[in-house]
Amino acid sequence: MTPFLPGEWLPLIFAGLMAVAILAYVVLDGFDLGVGILLETVAEEHERDRMIAAIGPFWDANETWLVLGVGLLLVAFPVAHGVILTALYMPVAIMLVALTLRGVAFEFRAKARDTAQKRRWDRWFFAGSLVSALAQGWMLGRYVLGFAEGWAATGFALMAAIGLAIAYAFIGACWLIWRTEGALQAHAITWARHALWPVAIGILLVSAVTPLVSARIAARWFDWPGMLMLAPLPILTALLLFGLARLLARMPLADDAWHNIPFWGATGLFVLFFAGLAWSFFPYVVPERLTIWESASAPESLSIILAGALFVLPVIVLYTVFAWRVFGGKARDLNYY
Repeated sequence: MTPFLPGEWLPLIFAGLMAVAILAYVVLDGFDLGVGILLETVAEEHERDRMIAAIGPFWDANETWLVLGVGLLLVAFPVAHGVILTALYMPVAIMLVALTLRGVAFEFRAKARDTAQKRRWDRWFFAGSLVSALAQGWMLGRYVLGFAEGWAATGFALMAAIGLAIAYAFIGACWLIWRTEGALQAHAITWARHALWPVAIGILLVSAVTPLVSARIAARWFDWPGMLMLAPLPILTALLLFGLARLLARMPLADDAWHNIPFWGATGLFVLFFAGLAWSFFPYVVPERLTIWESASAPESLSIILAGALFVLPVIVLYTVFAWRVFGGKARDLNYY
């Protein structure tokens, strides 16, 4: 098949599609992983049921974005896929086991014969959510440092693992502020307040380390006019952090006003953080080793794959929007009938 776009454009298009899929996964599955992490902090069964009800219509479909992102990496950048998956084989395997455990726990808690059995499945759901978040954070830390070895790289990966788990708990708490009310919403506001500044510290630490990865990234950050182009990202991040802190300190507001703003603010933080990483590492898909052009499939193959992706991506977007519209509003009492 003859490429219907210039061959040099196709790797750029697929890099953009892959970035959209990964960012969508981090935000969408991030909030339900965060709710799972917070589940263990709640003692009352009816509040745990309400938390599960808040993510029930969304959590399984959210993982579609992970499948899409990894699938695009495999078919569009197979060389990079081999390098990345080889370096991250163990955390990827751990993440998949944890996601599977999470799905099993979600289904089996509905079949529990009594409260004690349901509580055990809740703990497994919490464990699957936490381990998945930690594994993803570990992979982020390893990737940012270009899969470097040594104690410093291991320490950074551990910090990234803990930081991403806290970030997921933060966006999960913001989701619960939007989707719940009463005592559970008050708990969610407290969780969000406590998690906000650790998230800010994590963003600052990753931002401080990233320019140290290579002289090329440092130049992109600090040389003119790159510094001017990058400047909006830290400014907007700081404004969002302080704005969220002020809003959360005053919540809950009368008539449940602005209850969705913390979630969209948290989403903005994730987008800005992701944009900073993209700015730093572009055009490399494997940091400082393989660019998107060096690792891309043949233009003829990419043309065929693009035709499929342009069909699949709108379908995923449409059913995601449809689910949000159908299951909008506050979560209600959980039932399986």
